[in-house]
Amino acid sequence: MTGLRLKDQPASERPRERLVAHGADALSQAELLAILLRTGLQGTNAVEIGKQLLQKYGSLHSLARASLENLQTVRGIGRDKAVTLMAAFTLARKMSEELRGEAPLLDTPEAVAGLLREDNRVRDVETFQVLLLNTRRRLIEVVRISEGTLDTILVHPREVFKAAISANAAALILTHNHPSGDPSPSEADIKVTRDLIRAGQLLKIDVLDHVILGRATTERPRDFISLRELGYFV
Repeated sequence: MTGLRLKDQPASERPRERLVAHGADALSQAELLAILLRTGLQGTNAVEIGKQLLQKYGSLHSLARASLENLQTVRGIGRDKAVTLMAAFTLARKMSEELRGEAPLLDTPEAVAGLLREDNRVRDVETFQVLLLNTRRRLIEVVRISEGTLDTILVHPREVFKAAISANAAALILTHNHPSGDPSPSEADIKVTRDLIRAGQLLKIDVLDHVILGRATTERPRDFISLRELGYFV
């Protein structure tokens, strides 16, 4: 692939100059990646490399999940550029965590999904997490209980409620992700939920909901489901 190097392009077409003149929102995804990557191989500019990355991975979501080794399989991406990309996506995720603020109120499935969405977006295996809450339904802590394969997770009530008791939590919300993108609950998800509800009743710790995160589609505008909303908590 050939093309002008960035320094040979008109100033108005260079991503950095365009950002200064028009703001970051005016740039394409490839142009924003180009600012991180700067120039690429001889005869290949950074915008072209950005386009290659987007073509290979299909979306920023998939690109953010790529490993350092996998990123370096793209022509023009060496170790340093791969490290820069991974650092940028990690910073974006950490900024999202900061924006959550202190002790968010988690009284709706939407609030739960908003809290965990960015963190779960880059996970490629099912990860079961528990949100520990105080009496006002505000977050005490997010506790990771287990990680599984693409299809199964292993959850034991002992681990769930050990964390809740240690944090003096009044209630908790169960959460996990479906890397396939479809948040519909499996039979195993339903069974785990019912087992943990019963355990919580014995320990006087309310299990308020089980929120499963996936990805939104045109047919499914919400990227999560609530088992309480589906009627599994009656």
